[in-house]
Order: sequence, then C-alpha cells, then structure tokens
Amino acid sequence: MCAAVYVLSTVTGYVLTSALLLKCPNLLHRKRRGHFLSRHISHRGGAGENLENTMAAFQHAVDLGTDMLELDCHLTKDEQVVVSHDANLHRSTGINANISDMVYNELPLYRCNLDVTFQRACICAGGEDKRIPLLSDVFEAFPNTPVNIDIKVNNDTLIKKVSELVVKYDRENLTVWGNASNKIVKKCYKENPRIPVLFSFPRVLQLLGLFYSGLLPFVPLKEQFLEIPMPSIITKLLMRKALFQHLTARGIQVYIWVLNDEEDFQRAFELGATGVMTDFPTRLKDFMDRNGISKPQ
Repeated sequence: MCAAVYVLSTVTGYVLTSALLLKCPNLLHRKRRGHFLSRHISHRGGAGENLENTMAAFQHAVDLGTDMLELDCHLTKDEQVVVSHDANLHRSTGINANISDMVYNELPLYRCNLDVTFQRACICAGGEDKRIPLLSDVFEAFPNTPVNIDIKVNNDTLIKKVSELVVKYDRENLTVWGNASNKIVKKCYKENPRIPVLFSFPRVLQLLGLFYSGLLPFVPLKEQFLEIPMPSIITKLLMRKALFQHLTARGIQVYIWVLNDEEDFQRAFELGATGVMTDFPTRLKDFMDRNGISKPQ
C-alpha cells in the first residue's frame, strides 16, 4: 500500500509539474532573445510568382514586405556558394549536369518555365532574370532581410563557406540555417554556434516524443526554429496549439511550409504558428492584410 501511494504521489507530482512548465516554461528556461520574427516567409523567393531562387524572385518578395527569404545552397566546382534547390541542373535548366561539377561561370540559365513543386499542376513563367545567383549576391542586395538557408548537401566546405559569408556580411543575427539531416545541422552548429539552427527531422521526432511523454518542459533545446511540413503524418502529430505556445514562450519560432491557399494560412495562424512559408507571397500578404495579422515590430 505504501509503495502504491508513493508511486501515485510521484506520478501525480510529475504530471502537475509537467503541465505547469508546459504552460509556463520560463519558470525553468530563459526565453531565447530573437533578433527577428518572421510571419511572412517567401519559399525560394516565391516560386509561384517568379522563377525560384532568382534575384528577381527575392526582390519581388522584399518589395512586398516579406519578413524572410527562404533559399537553398550548393557549392560549385570552383567553390562558389550558389543559390539553387537541385544538385542536378536538369529540372531547372534542361542541362543534365551537377552544380558541383561545373565552375560558376559555366552554369546555364534557368528554363523559361518551371514547375512549382508544392502547387499541383502549376507552372511559373519566368521573366528576364534566369541567372543562378551567388549567396553573396543575396546578402549584398538585402542586407536587412532575414534569410533561411537550407544546406542541401553534407559538404564541410559548403558549410564553412556559408558561415564565412554570414560573418563577412555581419548576418549572424539575420540568418538561420540547417537541413532535415541531423548530421548537417550538427556540423552547422559546430562550425558557427552563433548562427541559429533549425530542428532536423530526427530532432523533430525527438521533440514529438518529449511532448507526448510530458518531458519536453524539462529539456533544454539548442534549436531556435522549427519548420513543419504540411500536410504530413508528422504534421498532424505536431499541430498542437499547446506545443506551439510552449515553444514560442521559449523563444523558438514555428514555421509551417509550404502553404499556398488561404484555408491553410488560416489554420496555421489559428494554431499559433509564428509564420507561414509560401510560394505565393502576394497571396499570403493579401490574406494577412485582410485578416489583420500584424507584421513583426
């Protein structure tokens, strides 16, 4: 009987403490001080409105007032950091070659029309700008705009050079980087722990386990940004308002991607997501304006 009472009191104490810290995490954890907050995020610069990952796309998004540019990076044969989603150029340019096998000046131009990956049966017709830009081009053109960098390959030189560019352009407080791969995120953090990192996919799974077991309020987290794909099975498990509120109270921003219609915009913001990543920055801006969703101050 005494053992049963002890176990029951211990479990009850654990559950009550976990519930309290879930709602009030700053009793245990100091809130991360973020240097920027992003509600409107342009995926590949807005791949549904301009050719993805081009300077024209980034300029259009910034002109609209986007809070963040999301982009992808690879390394050329002559070790230039370029902004491109695909390692192989066939889909985007029609040339069956890898970026890593070509020097920067040899890279072909984008096709005139590109499919929009996250919008069914949608083709984006490009304008005059079909050049694959350097990451430095983006940093120089938009010195005050936060940038979300997906390190597309597990390459130590790529990670080192991206870090060097971030430092050179004084953007450690305006950049977040990472990948779904835990190996890449660990390398990013080791290379430069001053640049905030994203949750990798394995860490997202750990986050789920911690949340549903009640352990999350007790565990420190080094990541400052959580990006959730939608729709997916993982998303259904992660789409919990209590989880979003707990993370944001700890200074961790929650982004949902890639959302391209108003029903999904509405659902994401109602659940407490910090921001939405979209291929259609104009559509998201119009939705936010109509619904009084305030811009970060």
